[in-house]
Amino acid sequence: MQQQKGDFSQGSIPKTIIRLAVPLMIAQIINVLYSIVDRIYIGHMEGVGQLALTGVGVAFPVITIITAFTNLCGMGGAPLFSMARGKGSDERASQILGNACSLLLILAVILMALGFTFKRPILYLFGASDDTISYADEYLTIYLMGTPFSMLATGLNPFINAQGFAMRGMLTVLLGAIINIILDPILIFLVGMGVEGAALATIFSQFVSAVWVLHFLTGKKATIRLELRRMRLSANVVKPLISLGISPFVMSMTNSIVQAMYNSSLQRYGGDVYVAAMTVITSIREVILMALHGVTNGAQPVIGYNYGAKLYRRTREGIRFMGVFCVLYTLVVWLVLLLFPGPVIHLFNNDPGLLQVGEMGVRIFFSMQILMALQTIGQNTFLALGMSRQATFFSLFRKVILVVPLILILPHLFGLGATGVFLAEPISDVIGGIACFTTMMLLVWRKLKRLEAQQAGEEQV
Repeated sequence: MQQQKGDFSQGSIPKTIIRLAVPLMIAQIINVLYSIVDRIYIGHMEGVGQLALTGVGVAFPVITIITAFTNLCGMGGAPLFSMARGKGSDERASQILGNACSLLLILAVILMALGFTFKRPILYLFGASDDTISYADEYLTIYLMGTPFSMLATGLNPFINAQGFAMRGMLTVLLGAIINIILDPILIFLVGMGVEGAALATIFSQFVSAVWVLHFLTGKKATIRLELRRMRLSANVVKPLISLGISPFVMSMTNSIVQAMYNSSLQRYGGDVYVAAMTVITSIREVILMALHGVTNGAQPVIGYNYGAKLYRRTREGIRFMGVFCVLYTLVVWLVLLLFPGPVIHLFNNDPGLLQVGEMGVRIFFSMQILMALQTIGQNTFLALGMSRQATFFSLFRKVILVVPLILILPHLFGLGATGVFLAEPISDVIGGIACFTTMMLLVWRKLKRLEAQQAGEEQV
């Protein structure tokens, strides 16, 4: 019964993580279908597919900014929520959940207002051309209307998973994705709405997901329920929540900055077809990372709960299992992409020029993806244990300190041009991955072994 209510201090660590991770992996893959399916259908719009795909790709850095603020609340609150439950403080956990919900609503309103005010200049800054701005504007205008729904659905779902209801969390995104997949071809092609239809399908599906999440968290089945009296913001909750949420926030925000820089640089050195290729590459990376995040998100509450309960051997076992899976999964994906990039790109568009540029871009961009697993292991270990400072630093280190300068410098070296833009990613994978993993082993792994040894000595005495 305790296991059903999310007591992660008992039973096999690998089995517990798998029990949470499998539905979360499925949920994450399904979740990315919201945008991937949009891009696949849009890319096959007759006559304008490539331009429309490019326009939507230009809009996605803005959507990633919205995701960043969602992660600030959801991924910042969920580990604290898990640790509070591990310590037996359900009242504190309930307060964390309520404050996270309030922050999501406040930020959604602010982001909508800013988005509608500045969307066209931002889209041009992020790589739109005169040929693609209309598609980018149409998509983003409708998407912004659904900001509260997307933020509530995505930001509160981790609190369902953190209570051990991973299957319910999977159903949250499954429900939305199915609705989106059904509505996309109807609104895009049958109704003739084009990219506006894709955006409308997305926000309606997110609305349904948000209703589903709120219904569960306020219902009797939830171990810790969302209560109105707990939604009043409290400084002693908001401060640690934001402190821990800064890392996933920075990760998403820097992703947005890097996406925008990739698009604007490729527009400069290659034109719309290169931006379209980057849209496809970004879509492929989202699928890869979402599946990987399913496992790490499944491991985080288990690691955080056991650390809060001072079960250090089980904490190390959780980190070890997460690490082995990340490496093996990334290895398989890495080999598939390097050997067979063509069929994957073909899903999005049949244009020969895009296929040629896309195959070249995929092979360069993902050439060192295997080492990105090391970054994932270190980053998620820091997050699970509440080490926001380290997690934030390595987010900034890889994307801001490494990738951004490389995007600016490499195109000018040896006449690399657009090829140099693609090369920024593998170089940062090598340096960032090794640095993050090494630091985690020195700071966390050694400490856990020492604490475990002390516990064993005390038990013997």
